[in-house]
Amino acid sequence: MTVKDFLMPSLNYFGEGSVDVLGDKVEMFEAKKSLIVTDAFLRTLKDGPVAQVVKSLEDKGLEYAIFDQVEPNPKIANCIAGLDLYNKENCDSVITVGGGSSHDCGKGIAIAVTHGKDLKKYAGIELLTEKLPPIFAVNTTAGTASEITKHCVLTDEETHLKFVIVSWRNVPLVSINDPYLMLSVPKGLTAATGMDALTHAVECYVSANATPLTDGCAIQAMRLIAQNLRQAVANGQDIAAREKMAYASVLAGMAFNNGDLGYVHAMAHQLGGQYDMAHGVANSILLPVVERYNLISNPEKFAKIADYLGENTTGLSTLEAADKAIEAIERLSADVGIPKNLKVMGVKREDFGLMAENALRDGNAFSNPRKGNKEEIMDLFEQAFE
Repeated sequence: MTVKDFLMPSLNYFGEGSVDVLGDKVEMFEAKKSLIVTDAFLRTLKDGPVAQVVKSLEDKGLEYAIFDQVEPNPKIANCIAGLDLYNKENCDSVITVGGGSSHDCGKGIAIAVTHGKDLKKYAGIELLTEKLPPIFAVNTTAGTASEITKHCVLTDEETHLKFVIVSWRNVPLVSINDPYLMLSVPKGLTAATGMDALTHAVECYVSANATPLTDGCAIQAMRLIAQNLRQAVANGQDIAAREKMAYASVLAGMAFNNGDLGYVHAMAHQLGGQYDMAHGVANSILLPVVERYNLISNPEKFAKIADYLGENTTGLSTLEAADKAIEAIERLSADVGIPKNLKVMGVKREDFGLMAENALRDGNAFSNPRKGNKEEIMDLFEQAFE
């Protein structure tokens, strides 16, 4: 019998104005001075997410320092710079404000605090040995779900390779998803992060490690995304669509945090490391290609995906319905304006071989439902190229 676990933060808050609880929770966990980890853009927004976080802390008389050097696809150097400020300011906790990049960078800083600067040493599964400083995650995008997961995804700027530190110690103590913090997210980022959430749900649903519990989360996430992503992209001020996308993102995160992913993420990590490509865009381009490849591994589940994405499969065979699932993914991606292929993103064919080799070594590859080789992964890159 295989023992299964289910990890997520101890406390999770949702809905309009939920950011206001942050100060209470930081005080409850007896943190005295927090390092706020964010990017320069979010820090400049008047009454934006960082300003609201600061207000919540100041209302409780809590101290803080701000590290605003987070980059997309955060680098080791970002984490070390954050560590230096953390130590200089005598901080005892981390508050991440933003999307996946801020959360991953904050986790990397927290790991460095108790494990040292050699972060690559901990790439893999459950290699962390020491307790991390408390992490409080305030989320501003509906997509990565890094605010609730055990994954810390970083880029080695020297090798241009992404690596993942997977540990229950990375799971934040508190996550906050306030849709009002998401209203200013541009439509391109809304689309990319929303498709990232869909990728989490679909990949986990067909993962070799899926369970009935992760299936339930993934199914509801797919339904919510199919019903709300277009609206959130079309009108960023649609608070109802924003809130439902936030729920979808968390549900998809709960799924893959416990049921794992597959080749889409394994391949997307190579595009992020090699080309600094936005993670959500990489996933969106690869998702229909990889899932068409995976379809024969479990046609029944793919047929159900079509239903969850709103397709009418009445009278269709299982394989015909499964094909509808791939078509639905492609149509949603096109509707929200995701770039069509890897070619327009500047990817080079000569990198396919190395990226395929590294993708097969990525931790996400092992739970893909269909087992491939280097040539097959290269062919998937080729199919996504144009």
